[in-house]
Amino acid sequence: MAKTTRKTAGTTKRTARAPSKKASGRSATKTAKATPPKPRPFNILVIGQAGRVGYEAILFASSLRKYDPGFRGRLIVAEPQPGPFWSSDPRMSEDQREALVALGAEVMPFESRHFGESYPQGNKIEGLSALPAGEPFFFFDSDTIVAEPLSALPVDFDQPSASMRREGTWPTIELYGPGYGATWKALYDRFGLDFEASLDLSEPDEYWERYLYFNAGWFFGPDPVAFGQRYLEMALTIRDDRPEALVCQEIFPWLDQIALPLVISSFGGGRPGPELAGLDGVVTCHWRVLPLAYARESDAIIEALEMSAAPNKVKKVLKSYDPMLRMIYQGRGHKVRAMFDRGDLPRQEKQLRNQIKKEGFWMR
Repeated sequence: MAKTTRKTAGTTKRTARAPSKKASGRSATKTAKATPPKPRPFNILVIGQAGRVGYEAILFASSLRKYDPGFRGRLIVAEPQPGPFWSSDPRMSEDQREALVALGAEVMPFESRHFGESYPQGNKIEGLSALPAGEPFFFFDSDTIVAEPLSALPVDFDQPSASMRREGTWPTIELYGPGYGATWKALYDRFGLDFEASLDLSEPDEYWERYLYFNAGWFFGPDPVAFGQRYLEMALTIRDDRPEALVCQEIFPWLDQIALPLVISSFGGGRPGPELAGLDGVVTCHWRVLPLAYARESDAIIEALEMSAAPNKVKKVLKSYDPMLRMIYQGRGHKVRAMFDRGDLPRQEKQLRNQIKKEGFWMR
């Protein structure tokens, strides 16, 4: 397979390679610096679109306003626009948009040029173009709430990172196929990155946590436009021109999470340091699905979720979404909560889902 050039300004058949990790002089396994940086202003991106995602964005905006009143950046809700990649209008309702603006958010349009309805996770990649270039940013999935001051965290935006609240969902190892190491190394080689620098050597060879893998529910960096362009290039290459080691791998719905560690490595980032652990359940919480949130999240997170949903102007809009009406406002969530001991939850999320579904409480 011919290698691509390292020029990122434009490509023809193949996507351009990112700069070499060796050239950057940073290790992808490197976490926070010994002396954490002082907090600095940054912008936040969440996606808002018709239906569920728009309601989740409202809950996020309400939680940010309540639990981080000192936030000095811009909350930008990126909204996909109608086009050939959507079979129906993906824009939010007027009620949703008005609620977001009232909470201090800015609704910004973006065009879906590569993903759209067939892969909505691609919104987070293409939506980065809605943010101002050259300004530090955080992306959060819309099904996230803020429960403590986010802007107080000592984030080094020059060393990008992402969520470690994940399971070993990719790759799937076949009996006679490439292992974890060969699969991930093929991707690092494809983009001219230092694979060895990405490894967590405290984990054994061929154990999934040895390899850099994130949940794409949150990530941050110094420049959303540059980050988004590279994220797009790498995701499209993996989708359309994958290395031979990935030929038998299913890449959907994991494409955003396959590309993300490569993007972060290319910018000199890596695993988050311990001072950012609160982003995975204390300062912010990617609750994902309301029945799951009520089943497994802490009392503090459930209180923050319900308090964020409580203001009358927020409640008026969120009650239009049936799962929020039933789970939050009519108390069904606490019935789910009573089913489980948070200190002894099933080890796998699938088991948790099945128990909730068995009792008839699954809603999304």
